[in-house]
Amino acid sequence: MLAEFAQWLLATVFDWGYLGVFLLMAVESSFVPFPSEIILIPAGVLIADAKMNLYAVFAVSILGSLFGALINYYLAMFVGRKFLDRYGKYFFISQNSLEKMDNFFDNHGHISTFTGRLIPGIRQLISIPAGLSKMNLKIFLIYTGAGAGVWSVILIALGYFIGKNQELIHVYLKEITIATILAVILLIVGYVFYKKSKVMKK
Repeated sequence: MLAEFAQWLLATVFDWGYLGVFLLMAVESSFVPFPSEIILIPAGVLIADAKMNLYAVFAVSILGSLFGALINYYLAMFVGRKFLDRYGKYFFISQNSLEKMDNFFDNHGHISTFTGRLIPGIRQLISIPAGLSKMNLKIFLIYTGAGAGVWSVILIALGYFIGKNQELIHVYLKEITIATILAVILLIVGYVFYKKSKVMKK
């Protein structure tokens, strides 16, 4: 039933064109678990059929992702942070823990936000700790947009080149997801070594 509802929603909103892609990506990027795969892969197919424009789809997908991420960011900042400041101790979250989180996002928020946007299941959630720690908004938007852009290119390309072959989509999407996660791990490891080398030089 959930799959049928998703298909109905997708078909309905896609009738709205680029606005539909924007809205669906905003939903996907917020707290609603709605996979971007069922949005951008069909969009890639429509691009291949010359029914949509590549650059327009790419632009609205990033804008939608940013809009949805900002919903999580501001909810966490204005609702979640106030709640944790007042009641966090009852959930074993001390002020010291919150300060450590703030310091972490001050120093490593950019890499955490970028890599988080590339990992399924974390993609939507990474905006929450960023908002809780009141991460610099400009940096948050830049790296959220960059991560969302990379993932959008991957999905649009899948739809464009092999979107009509569902079996190949499943195979390649799984392989690309694994490869992306491995690339994220390597990026994080490289970042850690880079930061350590800078400390050692001092």
